[in-house]
Amino acid sequence: MASGTTRLSGKVAVITGGAQGIGRGIVDRLAREGAKVAVADINESGAAKAADEIRAAGGSACAVKLDVTSLKSATAAADSVEKELGPVDILVNNAGWDKVQHFLETDEELWNRLIDINFRGVLNCVKAFAPRMLDRPGGRIISVASDAGRSGGVNDAVYSGCKGAVMSFTKALARELARYQITVNAVSPGIIDTPLSRAISGGIPGYMERLMKVVPLRRKGAPEDIAAAVAYLASSDADYVTGQIISVNGGMTM
Repeated sequence: MASGTTRLSGKVAVITGGAQGIGRGIVDRLAREGAKVAVADINESGAAKAADEIRAAGGSACAVKLDVTSLKSATAAADSVEKELGPVDILVNNAGWDKVQHFLETDEELWNRLIDINFRGVLNCVKAFAPRMLDRPGGRIISVASDAGRSGGVNDAVYSGCKGAVMSFTKALARELARYQITVNAVSPGIIDTPLSRAISGGIPGYMERLMKVVPLRRKGAPEDIAAAVAYLASSDADYVTGQIISVNGGMTM
């Protein structure tokens, strides 16, 4: 895939939830940077479409089915990616899901789904992919958190808790894996224009307008904004950066 920079040339990157939204933005950016990308998603047709488009543009890509809530699925995906593209250098934990609802109106079924996708999914993927990086210095683990995990999202308590857990896990894991020269960081989005965010805001009159009032730059972010931060953390430009949470939020929190 043609690009002005090839900071990730020869690297193999796995992006969970890569079929659409922020994940697709990350897939496209890392491919442009020269990485061989694995589009890992529970949506098999969406992942295949993304991989086909990367290859059509001259890049290297494969699609792999991944249910992040299952360690067995994550391990099978790791095996598949290694077979298709080679040993993984970069893991991007992007897959996520949310439902905005007053906490006292939620139930255990919703809690479990939010926790399984947004936090346990990160644990499963790190457990499946990180051991394969230990013998090759320079590995990168990057998780997509959320500024809801920093400040708490209104009617978003469980999701906020999950993303706060991802941030703490990132810092602890960075300490553990530093001895292997593997860096572990997170990108923390603010309000990003994605199919999920549009679905959430569409059901709540005035929801997005109220949120925009607290964003100094007065606009929603785009998947490409998050992808740019991920590309930096994945590259050698960030060799001395680990255990960090980088907010990309238009100034919503500072």
